[in-house]
Amino acid sequence: MTDLTDRTVAFLVANEGIEQVELTEPWKAVEQAGATPRLLAPEPGTVQAFNHLDKADTFEVDETVADADASSYDALVLPGGVANPDALRMDTDAVAFISSFMDSRKPVAAICHAPWTLVEADAVSGRRMTSWPSLQTDLRNAGADWVDDEVVVDDNLVTSRNPDDLPAFNRELVAMLSRIPAHA
Repeated sequence: MTDLTDRTVAFLVANEGIEQVELTEPWKAVEQAGATPRLLAPEPGTVQAFNHLDKADTFEVDETVADADASSYDALVLPGGVANPDALRMDTDAVAFISSFMDSRKPVAAICHAPWTLVEADAVSGRRMTSWPSLQTDLRNAGADWVDDEVVVDDNLVTSRNPDDLPAFNRELVAMLSRIPAHA
């Protein structure tokens, strides 16, 4: 396996509404691979995760997305939860940060409802991808080729449907990290 100790991965979330397991499991996978995860959010302080509709743990924000420099990161992970991407897609700094990753073709991994933010960043047209099933019409209307698979890799983009798909999602995220050079 490639040494990933020089890789830094941004986990971008809203300050509330993150599906906890879709944050914590990819975070662990990134750490276990040797890379450094960092939590970004619109506001400093903490973010509130959920187990579906029930409040779960809080997590400390490492950096606000407005202060973050995309060139400092090697990859981007977008956890799901319904409220999380719905809030992020209304945050201009978050959308710009996502756009910079997609424009530079750096790895982006989005699970469950997170592809909503990719729609807002105008980054799904012509892409083969998956998501939580209720997003398929939004993604197709934005030009994506939506499929119902546990994980889809399309160039620099990894997408999955739900927490049951996390093993495949994490595997493809780490594989993609191992194929890219570290940031300068």
